[in-house]
Order: sequence, then C-alpha cells, then structure tokens
Amino acid sequence: MTDSIDDLSALRIEREPLNTGGGRWVKWVVLLLILGGAGGGAWYWLTRERPVEVEIATVTERAAGTQASVLNASGYVTARRRATVSSKVTGKVIEVNVEEGMAVREGQVLARLDDSTLRAAMTLARAQLEATRQAVPEIEVRLAEARVNLQRQQQLMKDGLTTPSAIDQAQAEVNSLIARINSTREQIKVAESQVALQQTAIDDMVIRAPFSGVALSKDAQPGEMVSPVSAGGGFTRTGISTIVDMRSLEIEVDVNESYINRVSAGQPVTAVLDAYPDFQIPAKVIAVVPTADRQKATVLVRIGFSELDPRILPDMGVKVTFLREADAAAPVAQAMTLVPKGAITSDGDAGYVFLVVQDTVERRAIKTGGTDGDRIEVTAGLKGGDRVVVSPPPALAEGVKIIVK
Repeated sequence: MTDSIDDLSALRIEREPLNTGGGRWVKWVVLLLILGGAGGGAWYWLTRERPVEVEIATVTERAAGTQASVLNASGYVTARRRATVSSKVTGKVIEVNVEEGMAVREGQVLARLDDSTLRAAMTLARAQLEATRQAVPEIEVRLAEARVNLQRQQQLMKDGLTTPSAIDQAQAEVNSLIARINSTREQIKVAESQVALQQTAIDDMVIRAPFSGVALSKDAQPGEMVSPVSAGGGFTRTGISTIVDMRSLEIEVDVNESYINRVSAGQPVTAVLDAYPDFQIPAKVIAVVPTADRQKATVLVRIGFSELDPRILPDMGVKVTFLREADAAAPVAQAMTLVPKGAITSDGDAGYVFLVVQDTVERRAIKTGGTDGDRIEVTAGLKGGDRVVVSPPPALAEGVKIIVK
C-alpha cells in the first residue's frame, strides 16, 4: 500500500513560483492604456461636430389653373332653416307619422294628439248654436203677429174705438220683438265663434310640418305626453321631430380676428368635407357677421354653397380655403411652387432657405411671389419635392450636419 502512494507522488508536476514583480508592471501598463483610451474618447466626444436638430417640410406645387388662397379655416355645415316641431298645447300623443331620414312636405301631418275632450266640447258648442238659431223663427212669427196687432189698433184709433195707450203698447211689443231678434242673431254669431274656437283647438291637436325638408329625429312615441314647454320632468316631451330644410345648408366658420381682413362678402371659397377629402365644393362668402367673440377672439363667417350635393349633411366638419379674389377671374396658367412661410429667411431684400441635402443643409437663394394662405409662392430657386428647414435655428449654417426632430 505504501509503495502505491509513493508511485503516485512521483507523477506530480512541480510548478515554478510566479514572478510577482513582472506581473505588477503588466497591470500598470494595462491601466495606463485604459485611461488613455477613455481620455481620448472623452476628448473626441467633447470636440466632435454635433448635428443640429431641425424640423423640415416638403416643397409643394399648386397645380396649373388653381386659384391661390389667402386663408384656411375649419368649420361645420349648418342648416339655416331648422326646427324642432312641437304642439301648441299639452296633450297625449296617439299617433306619430314620421321616422328619421324621412322626407316631409310642408303641411304634412307628423303626429296627432288625443282630442276626445275637445270633440265633446265641439258637439256641445254646435248644439248650442243650433238651439240659438231655432229661436229666431219663433220670434219672427211673434213679431209678425205684433205688427198685425199694431195695424189693427191704428185702424181702431182712426175709427175712435181705442185709446192711444193701446197703440203705444202694441208698438212697444213690436219694438221688443225686433230687439230680441237682433239679440238672438248676435248670440248666433257668438255661438259660431265658439264653434270656430273649438275647431281651432281640435286642429291644434294635429301637428304638421312647417316647411318641406328631412326629419332628423323622432322625439316622441304614442302614449307619451308632449308640451310646448318643459313640464313634468323627463316624462313630458317638448317636441315631436326635428326637421331640416336641406336647401338652406351653409357653412359657419370662426376666423381669427387677426386674419378677418382677408375675408370679404362675395369672396370665392373652396370647401372640402372631412368625410370626402377629394370632393372640392365651390362656395362663396355670404356675410361676415359684424361682431367678435371676445372669449375666442374670432369672427363668424357665413359661407354658401354654389351647388348643393346629397353628400353634404348638417353638422359635417368642413375645411374651407378662402381664395384670392384677384385670381378668381383668371387663375394662374402654370404650376406654382409653394414653401411654408417659416422656412424663408430674409437677408436684406433677398430671401433664402436651407435646403436639405442628405444629412447636411445648403443655403439656397430664392425669388418669391405672392402668398397662398400660410405658404409663399417661389418663382425661382426651388422645385416641388425639395425639403427645406422650417424655422431654422441660429446655429444653422451651410454644410452643418442635421438631424430631423
């Protein structure tokens, strides 16, 4: 057993002791290299050219034959003639003849209210009228008899067979009956007026369309109470249906008061519905409402459509472009390059932009023309599709590298 252990010990490899002095020198060299690399990286980071962060825009072109704009705004389609139809009196709805989207004619019956009580009152009024009329023939018969009696008394007076008092009495009877006939005839007129009043009340139970248009809503159902004023909380309706005259559609736009000097009555306008961005609608300014909203600092402008279209619906969002009136009769015959106002920098009488070329910018002199809304017409120096810096920072110069925000 001892011999086996000795044999194993003979197989062990003896290692030389490490040179501690040489290893310490290597560590210092590695440390110096690391510090030198970090210092160089920091120096490069501090002295390197940093790109300028900018915002860019693409140069566009206005098609040939298109009018220039002076202002863009947003608004809504509104109906000048719109009504929520209700009844004149409070009553119970028994019939509704309108549905959402239905076309209605002026005078068409939209709903009926319960008129049973009024019809009973009408029957009574007609009976009273008939009774009053029947009293007239009886009085007329008695008047004829009184006149005969008066003539008889007058003849007897000539023959000396009666007294003046008898004649006076006969004359008074005739006058009294004449007065009763006149009074009864006036009562007949009162009874006829009463019948007409009851008929008006019955007619008020029938709700009709005040004008031709389209029903936008159905606000009441049979069995509900309806009233011209709010009463009874949520259990009483104040209308039967809302009707809009589609021929009265127009646009209402709030224009900032700082730009209202660019708008005038009769000015041509192009309208584009948010729902149909490719559908351009010719329009014209109807009026500039002569008052400003002090809360929003805006002025209301009414715009009328030159032609109506079934796609135009009330309360649709719409974007409008106010066109330059000088171009209304003769639009520009050639395409025009347009650049945002914020991209142009003035240098005395000359103007220039910073044109984006890959990751750097080039200072490019341009010649400008008129305005087109928030853009400037460029007659030389740029073409459609070029990219320019908007609101260039002071540190921007030609050849500087940029990075887009």
